[in-house]
Amino acid sequence: MNHIIERLAGSIREFKKDSLITPLFVSLEVVMDVIIPLILASLIDDGITAGNMGVILRLGLVLFLSAIFSLIFGILAGKFAASASSGFARNLRHDIFYNVQSFSFANIDKFSTPSIVTRLTTDVTNVQNAYQMLMRVAVRCPLMLILSYVMVIIINPELSIIYLVLIPILGVGMYLIITRVQPIFEKVFKTFDRLNKVVQENLRGIRVVKSYVRDEYEVEKFKDVSKDIYGYFSHAEKLLAFVSPLMQFVVYAAILLVSWFGAQFIVAGTLSTGELVSLFAYTMQILMSLMMLAMIFVMITMSRASAKRIVEILDEESNLTNPEDPVFVVENGDISFRDVDFSYSTDAERICLQKINLEIKSGETIGILGGTGSSKTTLVQLIPRLYDVTGGSVMVGGVDVRKYDLTTLRDQVAVVLQKNVLFSGTIKDNLKWGNPDASDEELIRVSKLACADEFIQHYPEKYDTRIEQGGSNVSGGQKQRLCIARALLKKPKILILDDSTSAVDTKTDAQIRQALMTEIPDTTKIIITQRISSVEHADKIIVMDGGHINAVGTHAELLQNNPIYQEVYSTQQKGGEE
Repeated sequence: MNHIIERLAGSIREFKKDSLITPLFVSLEVVMDVIIPLILASLIDDGITAGNMGVILRLGLVLFLSAIFSLIFGILAGKFAASASSGFARNLRHDIFYNVQSFSFANIDKFSTPSIVTRLTTDVTNVQNAYQMLMRVAVRCPLMLILSYVMVIIINPELSIIYLVLIPILGVGMYLIITRVQPIFEKVFKTFDRLNKVVQENLRGIRVVKSYVRDEYEVEKFKDVSKDIYGYFSHAEKLLAFVSPLMQFVVYAAILLVSWFGAQFIVAGTLSTGELVSLFAYTMQILMSLMMLAMIFVMITMSRASAKRIVEILDEESNLTNPEDPVFVVENGDISFRDVDFSYSTDAERICLQKINLEIKSGETIGILGGTGSSKTTLVQLIPRLYDVTGGSVMVGGVDVRKYDLTTLRDQVAVVLQKNVLFSGTIKDNLKWGNPDASDEELIRVSKLACADEFIQHYPEKYDTRIEQGGSNVSGGQKQRLCIARALLKKPKILILDDSTSAVDTKTDAQIRQALMTEIPDTTKIIITQRISSVEHADKIIVMDGGHINAVGTHAELLQNNPIYQEVYSTQQKGGEE
């Protein structure tokens, strides 16, 4: 728990001043609140009962000023608490998001996207609320409890024994309730992850849901998760519902006992009417403080689970880090795989690539062909170090990729992945992901190379046309061409196209390949595809099968010697004839 507190405290930063000022104003507010019943007692005894108008006016003015000061201190405490807690939450979100940006694919796979989103939203909000309560209520309640009890002892030590009997009853009752509520909240936040996952998958795949008429199925999935959350919260609320009757029992018992014994002390002349009235006020302050302390424990219980989940993200370190003395220059596009093994997990039986040896010269065009699950994409993801090899080494420009500065390496290796992603903004904004300083002329040039300029010019706003979230207002082929143009803006030494022209027609595919060969001859081009027509003119074609390199050769050589290549070629030729 100490580690969690220390880790979260690091996000307070510039809001330390507000965090320290808040308890000060809370303490001043409590002092005023404790003084008021004492003034009220003197007002009744020395003013009203004695019929002394001068005392009534004087103490009435003091009472009024005490209430005003209490109000002012309360407002200031609320203002600084809101500033400190909101700023703390802002910094916490920044720290989480900043750390997530450094994650490798493996780190993100470990937590899952919906879980990270929940931690950035629901969990941070819970911690923010708990922090605000700790600054105000967690300071106010213990101080109010202690000062009020001291005042009771000063007024009548005998009556103070009543509270020593009743307070443990309330304390034990609240403890029993809280210990049963805590495990429920821990389950709730895990269920929130599932809820986010269901919603995210549904919205991302809404077109598939509609086309397969699976609306009812998705609704049922949502209902099931939502029902679980409802069940957990209902159970928690039922347990917390016992707080109110328990509190009322203790309060009414305290009032009755104070009234009964207080009346006897008044008759005996050891207690005044004003002091009895103040005792009622202190009774409420003591017991309400105790109840609020219990509620703080409930809030801390909720936030503790959230805090633990947040710190898990903050403590996570990317398994891809820069070496101590990184290399900042990629000399050329040479690529070498030397006895490369790779697995996504630690299970040695689930190895994806095994003993891969491959030499690619700078400027060559390489095709990679293979069936689904043959690890084609896995192979090329090792080049920009999206994952690290399990065994062996990958060399780029004659240097092991693990010795490069990550930014330098990835700037020189442009990857257009299978799943093309565009972001909200204009076409120009999306293209400039490749180079933020690119001129309009450069944008047009790379768009022409990727055969994207032709459809961009048909839009009324051309390159200023807005792209909706995820590129939902452009076709799959248009999205692929924009992503290729974006990659070309990087002017990379290595360009990897991972099935990136699957949604374009064969004529456009041929135009893109021709443009790449003539315009960037010195760039190493790796094309992963299912279409032989896309790689038949490549310098070398690599045939993958079950995580191994089955064969390497030209189109003519493989057509003559490799059964897998022959079968794919024959199938596609028949399909073309038909």
